[in-house]
Amino acid sequence: MSTTESLAELPVFDAEFVRDLHARFEHIRATTPVQRMVTQQGLPIWVIVRYEEARAALADPRFSKETTRTREVINAKLPPDSDRRELVSELAEHLLNMDPPDHTRLRKLVVKAFTARRVESMRPRVARLTDELLDGMAGKSEVDLLDALAFPLPIRVISELLGVDETRRDEFRTWTNRLLDASDADSGAAQAAAGAMAQYLVELIETKRREPADDLLTALIEATEDEDRLSEAELISMVFLLLVAGHETTVNLIGNGVLALLRNPDQWAALRANPELVTGAVEEMLRFDGPVIHGTFRHTVEPVEVGGVLIPAGEMVWVGLTAANNDPERFPEPDRFDISRDAHGHLAFGHGIHFCLGAQLARLEAQIALRHLVERFPNLSGSGALDDVQWRFSTLIHGLRELPVRPAGN
Repeated sequence: MSTTESLAELPVFDAEFVRDLHARFEHIRATTPVQRMVTQQGLPIWVIVRYEEARAALADPRFSKETTRTREVINAKLPPDSDRRELVSELAEHLLNMDPPDHTRLRKLVVKAFTARRVESMRPRVARLTDELLDGMAGKSEVDLLDALAFPLPIRVISELLGVDETRRDEFRTWTNRLLDASDADSGAAQAAAGAMAQYLVELIETKRREPADDLLTALIEATEDEDRLSEAELISMVFLLLVAGHETTVNLIGNGVLALLRNPDQWAALRANPELVTGAVEEMLRFDGPVIHGTFRHTVEPVEVGGVLIPAGEMVWVGLTAANNDPERFPEPDRFDISRDAHGHLAFGHGIHFCLGAQLARLEAQIALRHLVERFPNLSGSGALDDVQWRFSTLIHGLRELPVRPAGN
């Protein structure tokens, strides 16, 4: 595959591609393990679409995530007149934008605060919040499941975990939508959202330093390792990452997963008959139509051969998590949604040193939300044509714009 081919000849990752995401990836995967594409902004990028190659790439240090060099490569590759939106620097110094040894140091500090025990301690609270939200659905003929459950649950959980004022959750939703929505032609809106979020986080951290509490943000501020601490910029960036990743992915895990269940009533019936299947159901939801399309930007630090395809040095790369999770070589009949399937090994949370720090929390929330939903509303049904849903256009997140449902299941 030549890197000199005309960009006009390459498939474009745009809103139309996202609307037909799985079929598009299926076609590409059948012909090559790596497809050179171009983004809507004109950035040429290599997309790894098969499972074996994707899993290996996620753990390969030749695919770097160091943010300064990533920006340099992107700026060199973008057409001169393209949208060059960038996240404000105060939000960029987090784990997803670092290689070792910086990544190793930072993750060690964060793990000291974001412990498995702290996450597990949220279980009773997640259950209560879920029941409160389901109470709000009761008696209504139709609700948008995203507004009623999938969004408010994870934003309230991560806000409480961090010690953030959840009254600003609607602002967080607006900010993150603007940051992640690739269809927004106004790059100034994304920059303004990033700036507003950064300013709020600066104020929040200042307040928490004055008034420490038993929450994750205080623990992050106080976390030490050999007298090392998170810098102010690292704190701001990490809280940003935890807030965005801590709710955005779970919103879409719940939304996409319930859509898959409603489109496959035999699977909904199986879960309704045996709610103990919820653990496997969540893993299949993550595999089948997970909340993240690609891993965040990587660039090659040297030429890398992937499945017989040579990616030169200095190229941008996406590891296709959604594409890999639907590779028939790893998951037979991948387009069949089956909550009894052994879906272990899926890449929805990544792999290697960048494996999602919040995977345990996302699983806990989704399992509780799904189990309580099926027990409370066993006859839940879609409102309208389930094959005619609208997907948000993002190069990163895979999620619905809305999911109208009938709680009573008319």
